[in-house]
Amino acid sequence: MSTASIKKPVPEPAHQSIVRRTIEACNLAKDAAATAAEGIATCSSPLLNSLRQRERELDTLDMEIDSAVTNVITEVGPAEARELLACMKVMIALERIGDLLLSFASSAQAAAGRIDPDDVRDLTQMATILEKMLTDCTAAFSDRDVSKAVDVLRADAEMDRLRNLIFLRHIENPENTVRQGSLQVIFMTQSLERAGDHAKNLAEEVCHFVSGRTVRHVLMAYDKPVEQMFIDYLRRKDSAG
Repeated sequence: MSTASIKKPVPEPAHQSIVRRTIEACNLAKDAAATAAEGIATCSSPLLNSLRQRERELDTLDMEIDSAVTNVITEVGPAEARELLACMKVMIALERIGDLLLSFASSAQAAAGRIDPDDVRDLTQMATILEKMLTDCTAAFSDRDVSKAVDVLRADAEMDRLRNLIFLRHIENPENTVRQGSLQVIFMTQSLERAGDHAKNLAEEVCHFVSGRTVRHVLMAYDKPVEQMFIDYLRRKDSAG
């Protein structure tokens, strides 16, 4: 066979490579949340320890994407530039989620099996919800799917409910029950709740990227649940078109 007939693979455009790496980072953060859920549910120190490596990988991706966007953004058109800026914002949130999950793991290991079953259950549920939020964020970003972003906004309310339940149990403790590892449990709860806030920020960034408007902008004008306001905005936009 003539070597002239062998086609060389077409190099991936730089901006597409950045988008692909951002989606990989989303999946990495989602896997980290799943590991956190399994780690606390099973009291597995090896699983919790593995979150440190995932946090390092997210840090590396953050630096890689930040550098790549800086080099590429002046060489692309407005649509691609907007996409690259979204990648940077998404990556910043993912890196912070990685830090928070590492903090969660450190507190879980400090508690060393002293966590009450009720807390294990609720913390596992919070981490599982976070995993689902990050799964939906990944789909929303990769598929430009606003409905998945709205699912993330809805899920944040359940994260807040579970946080309040755990805080009530440990801080107010109306039944005066003796609780174990309260300080670590509160730290773990805060880490997951803040990670959920960053996942919500990711969803809002997708809304901005896809529609050109932010959820917060709509929030200033209407006193409605944030996800309903954004759906209403899209309906008005479609009607006007």
